[in-house]
Amino acid sequence: MLLSKVGNTLADFFLPRLCLCCNSKLHSSQRVICDSCFSQIEITSDERIKYEFDRKFSEEKIIDGFVSPFVFEEDGNLQVLLHELKYKKRFRVGNILGVFLGELNADKIESWNIDYIIPIPLHKLKKADRGYNQSDHIGKSLARYLDKACLTKSVKRKKFTQSQTKLNIQERKTNIEGAFKIKRTKNIRGKNILILDDVITTGATVTELGKVLKENGANKVYACSVALAG
Repeated sequence: MLLSKVGNTLADFFLPRLCLCCNSKLHSSQRVICDSCFSQIEITSDERIKYEFDRKFSEEKIIDGFVSPFVFEEDGNLQVLLHELKYKKRFRVGNILGVFLGELNADKIESWNIDYIIPIPLHKLKKADRGYNQSDHIGKSLARYLDKACLTKSVKRKKFTQSQTKLNIQERKTNIEGAFKIKRTKNIRGKNILILDDVITTGATVTELGKVLKENGANKVYACSVALAG
């Protein structure tokens, strides 16, 4: 551990790492974002999680529980980090966001006794255009933190959907309906699955995937995201 800290200090001396939000120099113990910028990201309260679960998921009774450690703010520091991961191939950001998710929600997730983590898949055309699925990087990092398996090939996104960003709740549900197909049902039957998305807004996407998972024999389906919006 001491040698690792010394190595990080030396590396930062010769090749300083900079905060992705304010461009200030990071200390050896800081990860992609400085403490000052991180402190400006709102942590989701237990009351907010309960309120949003009731609002987004309770009526359809598909998602059995969910967690989201941060509140998404337009043009905020968390949006900067997600943008760097999603569009600039800053895969280290995905690794760190997965760790943050685990650090802030490990007790809750462990109480669910999940078997697998499944990141929301991208359609093959969108993945080919971008080159990767940002949620895979977050999911694999969270899986390592929790010592669980992350399945990135068990679910296929068979329907190319338009961006959900400017759609209302009903439009989002219609847009995402029928989008997912299970490729490997043996990984699903009787299992407790944790769906992972980068940001949950209306919950339409994770609910649609949750529905397909339960139709294919999943026992319980939970959801998590780095951020909560809406």
